[in-house]
Amino acid sequence: MCRDNVADLRGDWGQIRFNVEIADDFEERAVGLMNRSSMPRLSGMLFIYQSPGELSFWMRNTLIPLDMLFLNPDGTVGHIHENAIPLDETAISGGQGRLAVLEINGGLAKTLGITVGSELRHPGMPQNLAAWPCEAN
Repeated sequence: MCRDNVADLRGDWGQIRFNVEIADDFEERAVGLMNRSSMPRLSGMLFIYQSPGELSFWMRNTLIPLDMLFLNPDGTVGHIHENAIPLDETAISGGQGRLAVLEINGGLAKTLGITVGSELRHPGMPQNLAAWPCEAN
């Protein structure tokens, strides 16, 4: 079942559910996960954009290491940046054609075995393109 506060991921490695906050407007995206000293293990923030493009992030005022899963319009993981360094202002690009980014605790992608090609299911992603649409099991 799809809910706004849940993002499911699946792949050859298995399946996992994250409790997510949504950042889908300018202000929410600008703040992101800044100034937080921790985040529950299976939580994250899902940044959703109106159209695909080259998404670039940095860690300004972000106190915890993060894994960034850059998502294609169909919800597949197109790039993973592991263990972004807290407070680092170096730009982190996910490549061209990305529509969303799921930020989770640093190191968790590797621990869980999440790979490029994994599929994300969330109602905020375009369901007509989704590799794993909400109505699917």
